[in-house]
Amino acid sequence: MKTLYRQIRERARSIVSSYPIPDFYHKFPEVNETSRRHLIRNRELQQLSKSVTSTIEDDYGHGLQHAEKVTRDAGALIIIEGRRRGYSRESIRRHLFLVQCAGLLHDIKRKQPDHAIAGAEFAAKVLAAFSLNATEIRDVCSAIRNHEAFKKIIAIDSVAGELISDCLYDADKFRWGPDNFTDTLWDMISFLKPPLSHFLQKFPDGMASLEKIKLTFRTHTGIRYGPQFIDIGIAVGKKLYRVLLEEFNAHLKTEVQDGPTH
Repeated sequence: MKTLYRQIRERARSIVSSYPIPDFYHKFPEVNETSRRHLIRNRELQQLSKSVTSTIEDDYGHGLQHAEKVTRDAGALIIIEGRRRGYSRESIRRHLFLVQCAGLLHDIKRKQPDHAIAGAEFAAKVLAAFSLNATEIRDVCSAIRNHEAFKKIIAIDSVAGELISDCLYDADKFRWGPDNFTDTLWDMISFLKPPLSHFLQKFPDGMASLEKIKLTFRTHTGIRYGPQFIDIGIAVGKKLYRVLLEEFNAHLKTEVQDGPTH
């Protein structure tokens, strides 16, 4: 089964490679690079990243690699949105630090029920050792609390906290695009180990969720560029589904005859 899904993963990655990189990265190369550099050069963020590495519950494709991608994109979003609002350079830099704290920690309790709530509570304890004041910790934890899709949004009583929350959410949902088929889906499968027939049965529901997520982006930039991530993911998913039915049909027949393989 592991070999089978490895083959499917490679076919999926090949399909993804045939699509262009989302416009968000072409439109804002300088901002994306600024966010990337800030993440790797800020000492506190590197210390926090080490803490995440030792404690993150790496499950369902939401480990450190996912956290770092979300962190970089959330940082880029907050720079763009901060500039749109006329924030000072100093204010943008502080917002960047805070949203990257939220990005690194947002899935810290991924395995637990209501992981966003559990993660926010745990993050408050972790951040107490860093250079955040009580208001900043509350804003970061509120963003973590609000990062799940299709859940009730808890009101945030600060403008900074709301912006951090919205940027974290949008960056996390960018991952529902091509990343879903290069990494996330296969990491989930490595934990769940479903038979191929079960995976195919659930596939249409997953695709329906992708359609719904397009309408949930929150920032001005996310609303503009986020749907393209999802559209690419949907196009990849449709092609992959056809590949599964056509190229792996023999394995499906074997499952029907012999029962699911594990």
